[in-house]
Amino acid sequence: MDIVRVGPDSELVEGLVAFGRAVVAVDSPWAHPATPARLRGLLAHGWDGEPPSSWVGLEDGEVVAAGGLWASSYDNLRSGWLDLAVLPGHRRRGLGSELLRHLEQEAARRGRTVLGTNFWESEAGHSFVTAARYVQGSTSAVRRQRLDRLPEGWREQVAQARSGPAAAYELVRVRGAVPEDLIEAFAELWAAINDAPNDDLVVEDEVFPVERIRGYERAQLPTNRLYHLIAVHRPDGQLAGHTIVAVDTERPSLGSQHDTTVAPAHRGHRLGLVLKGEMMSWLLADEPALREVETQNAESNAHMIAVNDALGYEVVGRRPEYQKIVR
Repeated sequence: MDIVRVGPDSELVEGLVAFGRAVVAVDSPWAHPATPARLRGLLAHGWDGEPPSSWVGLEDGEVVAAGGLWASSYDNLRSGWLDLAVLPGHRRRGLGSELLRHLEQEAARRGRTVLGTNFWESEAGHSFVTAARYVQGSTSAVRRQRLDRLPEGWREQVAQARSGPAAAYELVRVRGAVPEDLIEAFAELWAAINDAPNDDLVVEDEVFPVERIRGYERAQLPTNRLYHLIAVHRPDGQLAGHTIVAVDTERPSLGSQHDTTVAPAHRGHRLGLVLKGEMMSWLLADEPALREVETQNAESNAHMIAVNDALGYEVVGRRPEYQKIVR
């Protein structure tokens, strides 16, 4: 197998898209494979302006394996996150192990010694990664909300929550980029996500300077319509919480929950339910083609899971997360 670097302008992108479709069909048939435009955007900009280093494994010109190394320059500077997959029909030939060694060597070259990876839940995935001395540290559940079967009474639940202590908060709608007059406070608010549970994973707090948020917007807006709903505390104007949903511009039936955070000083007022519920009302009005919204949380995040359950999210798959610390 020849391991070749791939970028957004590579002639291998179409082959990588076909590879992704084949992998999804077997490993996670409920998922939506990347389109060429979305994959090129990911290879160019990553999640927040820092693209992954990506490679494909080729045999006779066919993409039979693919993987990437994600390494932030903002925080967790010893950490690297690895993703990899092998084409069905070419598995159990050692290709995954060969690509994993390549990714680990690249991580070592960059001084990344806390390595993480995840797979859709399966015995084969677990056996593969634990054989490479990775240890499971957490499990995330992917949930999907179907807008054609929202639970009865959800609007009333949200209205009741909003009439309580949450009445002290104004909800501000923002489409696209966060305005300049809010960006500094918004960057501070986003850091409240750091107390979401990481279970047994070794993870340092993330930092969110303004340039990182602007990088996130530049990465997301070419392929998504971004909807932000921000809770502002009326007495003092503090930003107390926010939620973000991205609607796929190519496939407007698909939405993705990017973040929901409430600042510690403003918790206990059911703002999470209010924010996510009012976001759904907004999307139902402004995105008539939208059919589903997907989210992912650690299975230990009981509070957010309770909010998601109230709004009709259902589990579609689980992703165990593994880590190896290289001494």
